[in-house]
Amino acid sequence: MADVDPGKRPLSPHLTIYRPQITSISSIFIRITGNALVFSTLLLVAWFLAAAIGPKTFNVMHFIISSWFGKIMMILSLWALWYHYLGGIRHLVWDTGRGLELKTAEIMGWAMILGSFLLTIITLWLIKG
Repeated sequence: MADVDPGKRPLSPHLTIYRPQITSISSIFIRITGNALVFSTLLLVAWFLAAAIGPKTFNVMHFIISSWFGKIMMILSLWALWYHYLGGIRHLVWDTGRGLELKTAEIMGWAMILGSFLLTIITLWLIKG
């Protein structure tokens, strides 16, 4: 083995020369939204659990969820849900061997981003009536 000081080796040189692409960015956001959805699911489970425990506990959880911070979290969770869903559809298409061309993959990445925002706005509009 080479006598190399591990403290002087470069750290992932690809990070300094690699230009992020829409496919890599969308893949990273799939992972981020998946983890964020776990947190929001736990928050909703806590809300339901508080309802089962009693009115005092429910009032506390309802205050948290209906606060400005809670509303922002729920809207971001709704966006994450749509984004993650569209990413799943994209992967189903890719699993069939379609859409793997660079241009098509880029279009699908942008469609996920724009589609998730559009579906979030439509869903909020339908909820508000």
